Amino acid sequence: ARDPPEENDDVESDANSEGDDQQSRTHRKEKLLRCPWCVKTFSLKTQVVQHMRVHTGEKPFCCSVCGKTFSNQSNMVKHMRTHTGEKPYGCPVCQKKFAQTSHMVTHMKIHTGERPFSCSACGKRFTLKHNMAAHARTHTGEKPFVCSVCGEAFSRKRQLGRHMSAHTGESPFTCSVCGKTITQKQNLVTHMRTHTGEKPFCCPICGKTFSNKSNMSKHTRTHTGEKPFRCSLCAKTFSQTSHMATHMKMHTGERPFSCSVCEKRFALKRSMVAHERTHTGEKPFRCLICGKAFSQKRQLAPHMKTHTGEKPFCCSFCDKTFSQNLVLHTRTHTGEKPYGCSMCAKTFSHKSCVASHMRIHTGEKPFRCSACDQSFIQKHSLTSHMRTHTGEKPFSCSTCGKAFSQRPHLVSHMRTHTGEKPFYCSLCGKRFSHKSNMVKHMRTHTREKSSLEMALTGQV
Repeated sequence: ARDPPEENDDVESDANSEGDDQQSRTHRKEKLLRCPWCVKTFSLKTQVVQHMRVHTGEKPFCCSVCGKTFSNQSNMVKHMRTHTGEKPYGCPVCQKKFAQTSHMVTHMKIHTGERPFSCSACGKRFTLKHNMAAHARTHTGEKPFVCSVCGEAFSRKRQLGRHMSAHTGESPFTCSVCGKTITQKQNLVTHMRTHTGEKPFCCPICGKTFSNKSNMSKHTRTHTGEKPFRCSLCAKTFSQTSHMATHMKMHTGERPFSCSVCEKRFALKRSMVAHERTHTGEKPFRCLICGKAFSQKRQLAPHMKTHTGEKPFCCSFCDKTFSQNLVLHTRTHTGEKPYGCSMCAKTFSHKSCVASHMRIHTGEKPFRCSACDQSFIQKHSLTSHMRTHTGEKPFSCSTCGKAFSQRPHLVSHMRTHTGEKPFYCSLCGKRFSHKSNMVKHMRTHTREKSSLEMALTGQV
């Protein structure tokens, strides 16, 4: 330890007069005691002594359970509660218990709704300053917490702590119900709710309850439309960090998951699993009303609306309502085609159309008929083809009852009843109910033109 500077004349040496001095200083609001190492001042000699340990590194208070040392007794007492589980401070509103008064004060803000700290980038408010600082890193991309083993960086300290457990293999907390080992105590508390069914976090808008706070926060954004996570490359915003991480793979081109059948690669594991069902034919998601099965969960949700008739999405251009895919429909009005082919620059309104189109370039035909081994570029082509084997005709005319194997054939047939003629000749204006008839008609103009040219040149 270093020798301290010369003794400060301002430091009170008479310990017996400390109580009287404290009272008089309270009235005078003076700080007469100054640290000999720095210019910091204190009202009590005991505070100076405690502060001096910051400079000397002295830690005279030792935990009797694990041997950890502390510079002051109060910190040791707080630490001891991690061993004993003691929580002496109770919330006067909900009676929840806490090991430290500071934790209870923070908790009380949940009841008062106080959020004094505001993000300078998006204005979002927080109860705690450190939560605001952590949130601000979603805007800046800063990751100050770096793993000393592999160098991976994180925006939050607790993320680094979880990551370090992957290197050490440490899982000190064990579930008393199922025996599962957990790396962090808070994760164990959350895990226990899977057994108890407890859902203490409630959405303030619709009342839906959740077992953990993060899921409630994600859900609340479905009401507010908030998207606080911004891509640093294209500025697209997201409601969840996981969605942004997935999006980032579009920029990096990373596709770590490979199909075990055809070796097609995917950015997400769930996308690979869903793709593999095109090979196996597995359809694990079944409608409870009609029994129809689907290979993907997202296909089941819109199907259920065909039973309920629910169409909650309304087009602002034509007022047509939809059970899903309003964004796709809107592009029929705007003409927007945001997805482009990297090989021929053709653009599409839907991402899945790009994937189908790319097979024209690659020659890939992943959908194979089980009856005749003929393969197809698109799944709906296979579905239509299969009806040539089964004889199925699911599309029926509501006027005359005639049935068809494909929807376009029904649409074409309906024009015989309605008289609709949507195809017209650009040369003479004649209209047709079928495109093929218009094409045939157009050739009559071509032949007339050829005959006229021959007559003018004297070839006839």
